[in-house]
Amino acid sequence: MKPDTTQLIKNYLLSLQDKICAALEAEEPEARFIEELWERSEGGGGRTRVLSKGSVFEQGGVNFSAVKGLSLPPSATAKRPELANRQFNAMGVSLVIHPNNPYVPTSHANVRFLIAEKEGEPTIWWFGGGFDLTPYYPFKEDVIAWHATAKAACDPFGPHVYQDYKKWCDEYFYLTHRQETRGVGGLFFDDLNEWDIETCFAFMQSVGNAYVDAYLPIVQKRKGMVYGEREREFQLYRRGRYVEFNLIYDRGTLFGLQSGGRTESILMSMPPVAHWQYNWHPEPNSPEAELYSQYLQPQDWLHTNT
Repeated sequence: MKPDTTQLIKNYLLSLQDKICAALEAEEPEARFIEELWERSEGGGGRTRVLSKGSVFEQGGVNFSAVKGLSLPPSATAKRPELANRQFNAMGVSLVIHPNNPYVPTSHANVRFLIAEKEGEPTIWWFGGGFDLTPYYPFKEDVIAWHATAKAACDPFGPHVYQDYKKWCDEYFYLTHRQETRGVGGLFFDDLNEWDIETCFAFMQSVGNAYVDAYLPIVQKRKGMVYGEREREFQLYRRGRYVEFNLIYDRGTLFGLQSGGRTESILMSMPPVAHWQYNWHPEPNSPEAELYSQYLQPQDWLHTNT
């Protein structure tokens, strides 16, 4: 690996954070991101940016982190014992956006790079990332457009890349205890080092750059829709699923907490308000029931009837 490769990746991630924050602020007339710089005693730190109490976005965080350590945490080495006792450098941008309007979906994205080294042994590195969409009152045309943008980001890298990482996303963002997906998916990839590092880096950039193109048209189309107390209550109920996934399954959350990351930055993905209701079920043939019956199982969105 070239000595300056890690710095090039870091520079891209910082610029991506800037680009995404600027694009989101352009849609938000009442709030701006506040920035907090932090460091960790073991090495490295980050740049946390959080927007809250806006008219479009109730809360959102777009975080950059670059952390170092003498050994990887159990969440990283459990399935890859060859990583044990290696110095590591992990960096990435991670974001979650929780809109006010229930007709605007919650969105998540992240891109990341990790390099692990041990004297006398080959360097191990990989990229990961993706983006996924969590609607409350879905519109099929929005879901199709989201996946079309995801596919366009993947197509230059091979004919099967979108399908492979779309399938991985469906499987990863699945709440087994609920028997449902978190939302309508998108892309997810991890441990990517099958191409040379320049190609893998280019792919990570393609995915990172595609997020704004995928999400903003949906925000612009839906943010002015009229909603009432019923829609708000359902949004808050479904946000509970987001919390359940992040605390039970999410590898990034576990890695951040186990590696000594900054807790406030790691948990910025949580919604500001969420509800749980015992044994609740949607009314038959209601808009809320449509989410369950038509959207919360994996499907081929680009070859569906509109």
